[in-house]
Amino acid sequence: MRRTITLLAALGLVSTGLQAQTPASIQQAVASITPQDIEHGIGVIADDSMRGRNTPSPELDETAQYIASQFQRFGLKPGGDDGTFLQRYGIGMMVVDAAASGVTVNGARVWTPGEQVLLGGRGASNVSVSGTPYLITGGDGDSTQLASIPKGSILVIAGLRGNVRSIYRGLGEIQPSAVLMVSQLDPQAWSRMAASLTTPRPQLMGESEQRGGRLTVQVQSAAAAELLQQHGFDPALVEPDPNRPLTVMKLDGIDLGITVGHKMVEQLTAPNVVGILEGSDPTLKNEYLVYSAHMDHTGVGRIVNGDSIYNGADDDASGTIGVVELAEAFSRLDPKPKRSIIFLTVSGEEKGLWGSEHFAANPPVPIAQIVADLNADMIGRNWKDTIVVIGKEHSDLGATLNRVNAEHPELDMTAIDDIWPEENFYSRSDHYNFARRGVPVLFFFNGTHPDYHQPSDELSKIDAEKESRIVKLLLYLGVDIANAPQRPKWNPESYEKIVS
Repeated sequence: MRRTITLLAALGLVSTGLQAQTPASIQQAVASITPQDIEHGIGVIADDSMRGRNTPSPELDETAQYIASQFQRFGLKPGGDDGTFLQRYGIGMMVVDAAASGVTVNGARVWTPGEQVLLGGRGASNVSVSGTPYLITGGDGDSTQLASIPKGSILVIAGLRGNVRSIYRGLGEIQPSAVLMVSQLDPQAWSRMAASLTTPRPQLMGESEQRGGRLTVQVQSAAAAELLQQHGFDPALVEPDPNRPLTVMKLDGIDLGITVGHKMVEQLTAPNVVGILEGSDPTLKNEYLVYSAHMDHTGVGRIVNGDSIYNGADDDASGTIGVVELAEAFSRLDPKPKRSIIFLTVSGEEKGLWGSEHFAANPPVPIAQIVADLNADMIGRNWKDTIVVIGKEHSDLGATLNRVNAEHPELDMTAIDDIWPEENFYSRSDHYNFARRGVPVLFFFNGTHPDYHQPSDELSKIDAEKESRIVKLLLYLGVDIANAPQRPKWNPESYEKIVS
């Protein structure tokens, strides 16, 4: 007996979560995750023929069909619309409605889109905000004064310098309703941007349309200076000044109103791909673990070194094919894990987490029955033996991961905590739409690199062997979560801060 236990320990099969599956099926599942399969899959969806998988595009639909065919081959159940693997959501091709948009001061219209201001914002409906704005200008100084600005305020930002990133982190806590950036663009550049107001841009319909979002405005410096002067403020405050310390000023006497209206010129759709592996426990199979990744990238764009196709091999063909590999591996387990598992590849991440927002608002099962989301976004580059896992501190998933990671030294892969908290990556990928709805999450992420959002993010730079070990760690972790007697639990402080 002692020898048997030692052998099982050497194989990494003694954790509580793995006892439901036979050792042979575990090894079969692990063995199915290979660098060759990962390289092949990334090569398919990050090929030049896929033209960067923009949302929406025919190539994105082709990618979704490829993934759906893999899910079907593995015997997963469709979790999309009308008995298919595809879940589609609406996208409106929108233009700014200049007649319905503009900026008022104390009730009088003063700035017109394309002339003094350039307007933008999330959502497809008309959005209006009003209130007394706060001017933020200058550079190095006491950033704690930002805490005096009430949440939801309108901000006017001009001539920032010094540690701008630190300032913007402080502004993130304010959650402003609108931000007016005082522009120093030359007239030619301004005219080009103004002309773009009539270029249709995709916007998510539905959820984003209803919840609106922060308005973003660029205002010409001359117009901003004139406004300040008319209301008794120094107009030079909107100009860059290398000697000005960080200055926060409430612009009393100015009631600023901003309205952005949109017109839809065409309605399209984009896909998510959803496959479900039913659990083996009569009760726990009604709870679900989600593996997620985004299959879109940014399409075709500015030419860099003769290349205009933004392939997105690491971002995020790597995570997408990781989910496909996990689907195949789990399909080989016998018996299946106790809880059910959803394998999800979404689109629209690069546009603003659109696909995951739609899925989390319209899941194929009640959101309360989803116990965790494990999200993989960029897992094919950088360190050979390290993967950053963001969100470990927010739930007991962090402790579970640490334990499972320690049980598998043969993977030579260490899952470390977030080393870039200043970048706020926690809210920048698809797991966040689960977290804010109360689902505990972990985000597997190898960090950015010089090829991030460049045409040079190509298959030739992917470390498929390294990714295969990350995917195996995700497999072991998922089996543990899917078989555990209790579902993962939030840390109360994190739940209060994150869940909306």
